[in-house]
Amino acid sequence: MEIKNLFDPVVKQEIVSRINKLTPQSQRQWGKMNVSQMLAHLQPAIKIAYGTHKPKGHFFFKLILPFFKSKLWDEKPYKKGLPTDTTFIMTGTEKDFEKEKTAVIELIGQFTESNIKGERHPVFGKMTKENWSKAMWKHIDHHLCQFGV
Repeated sequence: MEIKNLFDPVVKQEIVSRINKLTPQSQRQWGKMNVSQMLAHLQPAIKIAYGTHKPKGHFFFKLILPFFKSKLWDEKPYKKGLPTDTTFIMTGTEKDFEKEKTAVIELIGQFTESNIKGERHPVFGKMTKENWSKAMWKHIDHHLCQFGV
């Protein structure tokens, strides 16, 4: 799997084009979220890079996950059903598809090196801007694949 750089305008447009293929009727191929919940789920991850979302993370995970942080951006696809921070869980609440789609596309459009505020992920620790870019692309790609786009 090739991990792409979300700072690249061409790569960013590819992601937005894939998002634009989604409809409120898009069906997941695995997992529990519907398409609107998935679009909402992507937003706090991007906001971590901007420094506007700061999950505390479980103490145990904060101890061990820094040793696995390269998995955020390495070339191996994410496994399906990995645990996630509770602030990313969107199941159990209804979301407005158009609102969530617009919001995530706006956040992706703003994803530039100058908008990355922190060099430290609140759970995974120190990350370079390149790490942030590749991790965000990989996370978004994972969930777009979840919905077949």
